[in-house]
Amino acid sequence: MKIVLTTGQWAMILFITLISSTASYAATPEAASAVMTIDEESFSCIREMTPVRHFYVDNLLGDIEGTLAAANSPEGAVYPTGSVVQLVPTEVMVKREPGTFMASGDWEFFELEVNESGSTIVKRGFVDVVNRFGGNCFACHAPAKEKWDFICESGHGCEPIPINHKMTGALQRSDPRCGPAVLESGDTMALIKLKAMVGIGLTKKWLEDLF
Repeated sequence: MKIVLTTGQWAMILFITLISSTASYAATPEAASAVMTIDEESFSCIREMTPVRHFYVDNLLGDIEGTLAAANSPEGAVYPTGSVVQLVPTEVMVKREPGTFMASGDWEFFELEVNESGSTIVKRGFVDVVNRFGGNCFACHAPAKEKWDFICESGHGCEPIPINHKMTGALQRSDPRCGPAVLESGDTMALIKLKAMVGIGLTKKWLEDLF
């Protein structure tokens, strides 16, 4: 009998495998005591962050130089604590304190809702955050864990995402937290296509849950 596993089940299997290999690890007292406070005020206009190629970065502890050095390293690098990496306004990953969660390289994933008033955290965590396209953040980023510190770009080993750079750029340029949108040619059509894709994805999930 053929067994078919869902993305979430694969993510849990991968999590168990990774965490078992680091079970003997214990965070130092220093790492355990230096805990960042991350809340909805931590996330604002994506375009106020620092652009790197097609995504944006920041550092909640002020070490933007360290974050940029890691992001721009051609050989890959481990991002410093406090690093924020964001491709679209509604999805964020933050580098937590050393030893917080070794299986994800200490990255915590956030799913946001955004509007003119700011950000609302819909879900946060390490292995169970699923985006609006049904993708598990941990499972998607895990293939890039060794050399690229879980950061997915072309050639990093991650599966391609269902949206292109034109679509992600349109989302960045229309982030409602930034004020009026600054759309470029083709952005309106890209946003229409994205809305249709989200609608199809939600319908597919509803049917799967129903049957």
